[in-house]
Amino acid sequence: MNLNLNNKNALVCGSTQGIGKATALALAAEGTNVTLVARNEEKLKQVLAELPSHRNHSYIVADFSNPEDLREKVSSYISENHGFHILVNNTGGPKGGPVFNAEIDEFESAFTQHLKCNHVLAQTVVPFMKEAGFGRIVNVISTSVKQPLDRLGVSNTIRGAVANWSKTLANELGGFGITVNNVLPGATSTERLNEIIKNISAKTGKTIEEASNGMKSSVPAKRFAQPEEIANAITFLASEAASYINGINLPVDGGRTKSL
Repeated sequence: MNLNLNNKNALVCGSTQGIGKATALALAAEGTNVTLVARNEEKLKQVLAELPSHRNHSYIVADFSNPEDLREKVSSYISENHGFHILVNNTGGPKGGPVFNAEIDEFESAFTQHLKCNHVLAQTVVPFMKEAGFGRIVNVISTSVKQPLDRLGVSNTIRGAVANWSKTLANELGGFGITVNNVLPGATSTERLNEIIKNISAKTGKTIEEASNGMKSSVPAKRFAQPEEIANAITFLASEAASYINGINLPVDGGRTKSL
C-alpha cells in the first residue's frame, strides 16, 4: 500500500520519547518532513539526529503548560518555513490517583496541556491544510475514553473532553479534505507505563514484576504494546490511504477494551 506521505510536512508533539518519538521516526521513514515539538532541546537534537538526513527535518522548543507561547512559536515557524499537512497531538498524561482525591489545579493543568494546546495547534495549522486541500489531525489519547481506567481519575476526565472536542472538530473540517481522528493506546512500553506500574506496586505491596504481569493478564494479547505499534496506526491515519476515515476513536490495545 502506498501511503503517499512523501514530502508531506508533519508536526509531531511530545516527540523526544515513547509514542511521539516512534511516530516521528515512522512518518520520516515514509518520506515525511518532520518537525519535532517538545520542551527539552537536548533531547530534540538527539531525536533529530536519528531522522533521515536527506529530508527537511527540524524542531521547535515549546512547553505545553503555556498554550499562547506554543501558538506564537508554531506560528512563527510556519511564517518562516512552511505549513503542516499533518498534526500529531501527543502529550504526557497527568499523574495517577483516584479522581476524588485530585486537586483542582491537577484538572486545570491537564486541561491546559491537552485540550487547550491541542486546540491552539489546530487553529494554527488548519489554515494551511485548507489551502492544500489535505489535512490530518491525529490525537493520541487513551482507551479511557471508551472505558475509564482505575487509578487514573484526572486522565479519564480530561481525555474524554479531548475526544469530544476532536469529534466536533472532525465534523466541522471534513468538507475541507481534513480528517480528525483519535488513536487510543492501551498499555504501551513507555516511561509513563513504568510510572503506573511503580505506583501500583507501591500501593498494593506487589513486586514490579507482579504488578506488570497483572496488567498484562488483562490484555487478550498478554503483552504490552511497543511504541512503534501505536506509531504505525498513527501513520496510517495520517496518510492519503485513510482519506475516508474521520472522527473515530481507534483503540490500539491488544483487545483490552471491553466495549465495542
